[in-house]
Amino acid sequence: MDLFEYQGKQVLARFGVPVPEGKVAASPAAARQVAAKLGGKVVVKAQVQVGGRGKAGGIKVAGTPDEAEAAARAILGMHIKGHRVRRVLVERAGDIVVEYYASFMLDRSAKTFLGMASAKGGVDIEEVAATDPGAIARVQVDPLVGLRPYHVSQLMWGSGIAPEHHKAAGALLERLFAAFLGTDASLVEVNPLVAMAGGGVVALDAKVSIDDSAMFRHPDLEAMRDLGAMGKQERTAKERGIGNFVKLEGEVGVIGNGAGLTMSTLDVVAEAGGRPANFLDIGGGANAESMAAAIDLVFGDRKVRTLLVNIFGGITRCDLIAEGILGALGALGDVKKKIVVRLDGTNAEEGRAILERAAHPNIVAAGTMLEAAQRAVVLAGGRRRA
Repeated sequence: MDLFEYQGKQVLARFGVPVPEGKVAASPAAARQVAAKLGGKVVVKAQVQVGGRGKAGGIKVAGTPDEAEAAARAILGMHIKGHRVRRVLVERAGDIVVEYYASFMLDRSAKTFLGMASAKGGVDIEEVAATDPGAIARVQVDPLVGLRPYHVSQLMWGSGIAPEHHKAAGALLERLFAAFLGTDASLVEVNPLVAMAGGGVVALDAKVSIDDSAMFRHPDLEAMRDLGAMGKQERTAKERGIGNFVKLEGEVGVIGNGAGLTMSTLDVVAEAGGRPANFLDIGGGANAESMAAAIDLVFGDRKVRTLLVNIFGGITRCDLIAEGILGALGALGDVKKKIVVRLDGTNAEEGRAILERAAHPNIVAAGTMLEAAQRAVVLAGGRRRA
């Protein structure tokens, strides 16, 4: 789950990371009130989960409450890279001396945490990595060891951060790492991390991504989830607890059990010449009820022309999956779209027999994953690759 900037700053502040004083507002009048309370110059910032806000006009400086109200009126409702602005963050402006960059993230390939810092903050870190990779200091942090002073020292000296800011920036990095661990985050990023004229360093921005699999440990973070920012299908999947769903742009719906199998199914559909319409992993304990809900969800996308159900029975019983497919078709009524079904593993023969006896005109059986993908692509109007 990606947090909005204001939410990320709230989380970082819990761990002692310095952030500017401010408050979120959903209307121009509310923005005016916040600016009046803060006093002096403020910054009004669009709250969207995408970069490029400044270039799009989503960040404005205001010298008075009236200007803050006008800025909020201009920003609220605008679209930035397809994201509609529904809130603004109004926070106190300060005299910035220099902008830095800092982050911690998972390094799955190395099976460690990765810390990064750079004296070139305030711009896309991807751009810095491409044009001046030496400007980014990197350290691998063993999860069993944790962040140590020598890690912080390597980041400070390797990044080019000014020596006079090492103490304050290093202390902030330690708190940032504590937030990274304490929230089960996959990423915490501060860009820019700014040194202020009055001394000290402040997280002027915050990008925080939380591992969804750890949400059961963080009900307070789960409460921050903004269902309104999701697409209709993603929101429905979350509200109904229908596995892990990601909307894509194709015509072949995909339902699998297990992330690896579902990802492989998407690859095979593409190899067969089709375009997946979604990623939907209904999990290892899929049953008739969850399968029926998943089919209803996928067919809710008008672009979907056919559906590929690829199930490997481990914990999952394929006979229950077969019953769920038939039950879903009965509940959905007059469904004209085809469902290609591949069952393997626990009770697969029983599941195939159930589908065969039903002889439903909308169900197409397939023996292998490749065969299933090829049939689904053809039925969707695509062209199977040789």
